[in-house]
Amino acid sequence: MDLIGQIRRAFLEQRRPIKEIVRTLSVSRATVRKVVRGQATEFKYERGVQPTPKLGEWIEVLTEILEAEATLPKRERRSTQRLFEELRGRGYDGAHDSVHRFVKTWREERARVPAHAYVPLSFAPGEAYQFDWSHETITLQGLPLMIKAAHMKLSHSRMPFVRAYFRETQELVFDAHDKAFVFYGGVCRRGIYDNMKTAVEAIFVGKARQYNRRFLQMCSHHLIEPVAWHARCRLGEGSPRRWRGYHPRRAAWSDTASRRARRQRRCS
Repeated sequence: MDLIGQIRRAFLEQRRPIKEIVRTLSVSRATVRKVVRGQATEFKYERGVQPTPKLGEWIEVLTEILEAEATLPKRERRSTQRLFEELRGRGYDGAHDSVHRFVKTWREERARVPAHAYVPLSFAPGEAYQFDWSHETITLQGLPLMIKAAHMKLSHSRMPFVRAYFRETQELVFDAHDKAFVFYGGVCRRGIYDNMKTAVEAIFVGKARQYNRRFLQMCSHHLIEPVAWHARCRLGEGSPRRWRGYHPRRAAWSDTASRRARRQRRCS
């Protein structure tokens, strides 16, 4: 889905020819034409019969061996060929390639260490926006209530947009984006996000993320490139966790409509 978004942005926003997209992204012409000629943001392939890998029942045994050897010096750890021979002696009748792929993936994931990543403090007009949530306490009809506030801020002009909700679901993430784009009168090229559960499924080294399928479809539809930030990023005043100074910590409204109208006016 991320590749579909890159193709759509390259063709529709950057006006690059199909030949250049094919060469840059290493995809076929048929794939590029299929993406740019349609409005689909996702293509599915469903396998008729899902084969069961022979390594499946041996993964637990292999994992225990790898965890036991993980604390040893590298020179004392067994190679994939030695591990394959160990499993063969226990009754494994699969191929060496399956063992090699699993061991390589397992060791790469274990070797990952946190990396420092930084987001630039200067942005061009229309280049990026930042999005995050906050929890606010209000008084609604005389009673205290905890609400979820969706924050969006343009990285160049620092113009904010805030919309309050009672929940923090993925549908409301999409609604907040839609209302913010209408408010701003356009869409930026990049979106900077925190590690929201409604958007991020897995966190890797640095700013690498595995985004949610529906979230990627929304970004592809609006031609947005999602970019991640984390707590170590030196965002300064751009940090979403420091946006809360321009609206009251606690306010009183008679109903939800007046609350949203007041916040809309404060953002203007």
